[in-house]
Amino acid sequence: MKSPVLFDKFIYVLIILNIVAMIMESHVSLSLAYGNAFGIFERTSIFIFSFEYLYRVFIAFKDDKLKGVSKYVFSVFGIIDLISILPFYLNTFIKVDGRFLRILRLFRLTRIFKLGRDSSSLKLFTKALSSVKNELRFTLFLSALMILFSASAIYYLENETQPEKFSSISESIWWATVSLATVGYGDVYPVTIGGKIFASLISLIGIGVVAIPTGIISASFVEEIRLVREEKASPIKYPKK
Repeated sequence: MKSPVLFDKFIYVLIILNIVAMIMESHVSLSLAYGNAFGIFERTSIFIFSFEYLYRVFIAFKDDKLKGVSKYVFSVFGIIDLISILPFYLNTFIKVDGRFLRILRLFRLTRIFKLGRDSSSLKLFTKALSSVKNELRFTLFLSALMILFSASAIYYLENETQPEKFSSISESIWWATVSLATVGYGDVYPVTIGGKIFASLISLIGIGVVAIPTGIISASFVEEIRLVREEKASPIKYPKK
């Protein structure tokens, strides 16, 4: 049993309006002039999103009892639905630090992911990611290993010359991460001959480290698209991966 189409469209419009309101609220002049209006809109939206969450729990229970509820609550979109309303209730019923609350308010951005609830493209992309999850785990492990190795090496090469910038291996992880990602902000950089040579090699290796997971995801996504097109073009049903 699915929720009514008009209700879903209303929720999508409300999500977009919430994102626009959050951006506008970040402007001091608008926040001072329309702070009360922003607050009322936020509370109204939270009430509607809370109703939507409970409504979807009810639908899941009606479809498959407790098993259906569990499936929805612990699904990706179920978690997103909960996260999008949880900070408001934390602020209302629990005394939290102001700085922590400001961070929690960023979770309102998760509402935008709700727009893809019925997107076939998003479902296809999720399926593509799921089919190569083991390969992605390995590449993430390889990336973490390369970052640790690079941070350790640059620490021993640069610590004596730049003790304030490469004070420890953990401090050097920032340099290793931006270098392997080929971003290179330039805030921290090697000055010794050995450090420069090592940094040049790491930057080249970083291109491959970034390209491997990108290539894996792209290939899997293209393969899923090909299978879907073949299923649509042929009356023969191909076995799902």
